[in-house]
Amino acid sequence: MPPSAPIDLAGIPLAVKAGLLVGKDFWTTMDAPEYGVGSVRVSDGPHGVRSAEGEELGLNAASPATCFPPAVAVGCSWDPQVAHRIGETVAREARSLGVDIVLGPGINIKRSPLCGRNFEYYSEDPHLSGELGMAHVQGQQGAGVGASVKHFAANNQETERMRVDVIADERTLREIYLSAFETVVKQAAPATVMASYNLVGGLHATENPWLLTTVLREEWGYAGAVVSDWGATCDPVASVAAGLDLQMPGRSQETIGSVVAAVEDGRLAEDDLDRAVGRVLSLRDWVAEPTGSFDVEAHHRVARETAASCAVLLKNDDAALPLGKAARIAVIGEFARTPRYQGGGSSHINATRVDAALDAMREIAGNVDFAAGFTLDGSGDAAALRDEAVRLAADSEVAVIFAGLPDAAESEGFDRTGLSLPADQIALIRAVAAAAPRTVVVLSHGGIVTVEEWHEQVDAILDCSLLGQAGGGATADLLFGVVNPSGHLAESVPRELRHTTAYLNFPGDHLEVRYGEGVFVGYRGYETTGTQVRYPFGHGLSYTTFTTSALRVAATGEASAIVRLTVANTGSRAGRHVVQVYVGSDAGPVHRPARELRAFRSVWLEAGESREITLTLDDRAFAYWDVTDHAWVVPAGDYRVEIGVSSHEICAAQTISLAGNQPVRPLSRTSSVDEWLDHPSVGPMLVDALAGYLPEKDAAMIRDDPAVLRIMGSMEMAKAMRMFGVGDAIPALDELIARSA
Repeated sequence: MPPSAPIDLAGIPLAVKAGLLVGKDFWTTMDAPEYGVGSVRVSDGPHGVRSAEGEELGLNAASPATCFPPAVAVGCSWDPQVAHRIGETVAREARSLGVDIVLGPGINIKRSPLCGRNFEYYSEDPHLSGELGMAHVQGQQGAGVGASVKHFAANNQETERMRVDVIADERTLREIYLSAFETVVKQAAPATVMASYNLVGGLHATENPWLLTTVLREEWGYAGAVVSDWGATCDPVASVAAGLDLQMPGRSQETIGSVVAAVEDGRLAEDDLDRAVGRVLSLRDWVAEPTGSFDVEAHHRVARETAASCAVLLKNDDAALPLGKAARIAVIGEFARTPRYQGGGSSHINATRVDAALDAMREIAGNVDFAAGFTLDGSGDAAALRDEAVRLAADSEVAVIFAGLPDAAESEGFDRTGLSLPADQIALIRAVAAAAPRTVVVLSHGGIVTVEEWHEQVDAILDCSLLGQAGGGATADLLFGVVNPSGHLAESVPRELRHTTAYLNFPGDHLEVRYGEGVFVGYRGYETTGTQVRYPFGHGLSYTTFTTSALRVAATGEASAIVRLTVANTGSRAGRHVVQVYVGSDAGPVHRPARELRAFRSVWLEAGESREITLTLDDRAFAYWDVTDHAWVVPAGDYRVEIGVSSHEICAAQTISLAGNQPVRPLSRTSSVDEWLDHPSVGPMLVDALAGYLPEKDAAMIRDDPAVLRIMGSMEMAKAMRMFGVGDAIPALDELIARSA
C-alpha cells in the first residue's frame, strides 16, 4: 500500500504524542485530527474477522463473517498455499468491514496438548509453524490488510497466562519458541507483532528489552509496530523504553500521564517516545476505505475447499473408507447434526452459515439414517441414547460416529486436564463398534485427543480437528471420496498424557513454569527417547499410495545442502503428497534431537504420475544455538538427511559430511583441559609442549597415553598444571594461547 503522508512530530505536544501510544477504545488507535492523525481499526482474527464496534469486547456481537479453518486444521494441511488463501480471503472480508489490521496469525508452539488455546496455533514444530504463519501474513497483507503475529513470546499455556513467568534457557527459546516468529518477521514483515501477557525470565513480555529490542529489532531487523495483548501492559513507561509501541486497549488517562511525567523528569527519553509514535503512525499505511459487501457464497466455497485439505486420515483398515454412495449408513453422534467447527474466546467468529455433515452426507448418498448417541452438554439419558444408536448401527452396513470435544471442554482462558474423549462418547464408540459391521470415527476437537480406549475396535478414523463453518461439507466430501484426504498431523498423538514431553513441567507452580524438556518438545522428545506414540507427527494416510526413490543429497557449501528425490503416485486416484525432510546429527558439543523437520513440500500428483523434487537446506537446517557465542553454529561432522512419511517412519536417508561454520574459540588458562585437547590447531601440540615442564614420570605418562589428561578434562588448565606441581607460569602455554587466537 502507498505510504501515508509524513507527520512532523516536533509540532505535536508531548501529551498528544503520549496519547497516540494508547488505544482510543478496544478496537481503534488514538486519533489527533488537528495534527492530521486518523485512527486505525483492528479486529480479532485470525481465521475470520471478528469485527466489533466501539469499546465493547463484542464476543457475541460481531458482524457476520466467514469462519475459515482455524490454525489447528491449517497446520495439518502442511500447505502454505492453504494458509495464504485463507489470509488473503480474510483480508477481503476485513476490508469490506472497514478493518485495517486483523490480529493474527497465532504461531505459538504447542508445548503441551493440554493448552486450552492450541486450536489457535499451527503445530508443535517451529519450522512448520513459521512457514504457515509466513504464508498467512503474506496472503493477508498482500490483499491490503495488516497482520499482527502473536503472541510474542513463549505464550504456551492458559493457566495463569497473564502472570506466569516462563523460565527457559536461551537455546530452547531460540530453537523452539522464537524460531517461527523469526521466520515470519524476516520473510513477511507483519504490520505488528503482539507482545504476550506472560513473563519471560522475570520480565513481562511487554517490558522485556531483550525480546522487543535486542532480538526483534536489532537482530531480526523488524521495523513495524509492537502492540500489547489486550490489557497486558503493567508499567507503561518501562514498556515504551523496552520497545513496546502501542498499548491496547484505550481509555487510560493514567497511562498517558505517566508517560508524560517520565519524559519530563528524564526517566524516559523523548527520542524513545518519538520512535514509538513513529511506528504507530506507520500503521496508517494500512488504512483504506471499506470496499462494501463480500461474496458470501464464494468465500464459503473457499472455506470448504481449504477445509478438505486439512483433515487427517489416521486409520483406514481394509479400505473402510471411502464410503459407498449406495451403502446403508448409520450416522451417529450429535456433532454430525450440530458441528463443532471453531474454538472459544477472542477468535470466535459469527459465521455467515454453518454446514452440518449429516445434511451434506444426505446430499451425496440416499440411505443415511441418524441417531444422536449423546448430548453435547452430557444431559439426557446416556444409556437410552446409546441403545438407540446401537440398534441403528446393527442394521447398517457401516456406522459413522461423529465424536469429539464439546465447546465447554476447551477454550481460551483455561487449560485442559486430560486428553480423553468424554466418557459417554467412549462408551458409545465401543458399543457401536461391537454391533456394526464396520465403524468409522470422525473426530472434532481443538486440542488432540487420545484414542487408546477404543482404537482397536474401529476400522477407520478421520481426524477433522476444527474445520470452520464449511467443515460439514468438506467432511462429507472426504468420507465419500469426492476429495482424497491429504492432511498430516502437525502434532503427535500420544498414548497417554504422562508420556508427553512437558508432562512434569506443565503448567508450573507458584506462577513459574520451567521448560525443563528444553528443545525436546513433541516429536523431538519422543523420537530421541524412543517413546511410542499412537500417531507420530507428520502421519497421514490417503486413498492412493505414494513412493519415494532416487534420493540424492549433496553439500553445497560448508553448511548447506541440496536434496533431490523422486516421488510417485502408485495408486489409482489423484492425490496430494507431503515430502518431509528431517535432519539429525551427533556433531557438536550439545545433545540434539534425533531428527528435526527442516523442509517440506506439498506435491499434487495424478494417478501414475511421478515428479522429481528439489529442496534446499541452508545453514539453519544444520545449526544449533550456541549459548556461549550467542549465535547459530554448524559443527563439522556427519549429518543424516532423512525423508519421512512421518517423524517416525523414514523411507529414505543419506548421510553427508559438512565442514561447518563453528568458530574456533581462543584458549586461555581458564579454558578446560578438554577444550585445550579439542582445539584443532593447538590440541595436537599440547602434550609435547607440556612434557618439557612436567616431572619426567608425568611427562612419560602423558606421552604414552595422552587420553589420561581426559580424566581432568573439565578442569581449568591452570588448575591442572598446579596439580602437576609446576604452576601455570609456563611459557609454552603463552605460545599456545597466542596460536589459538
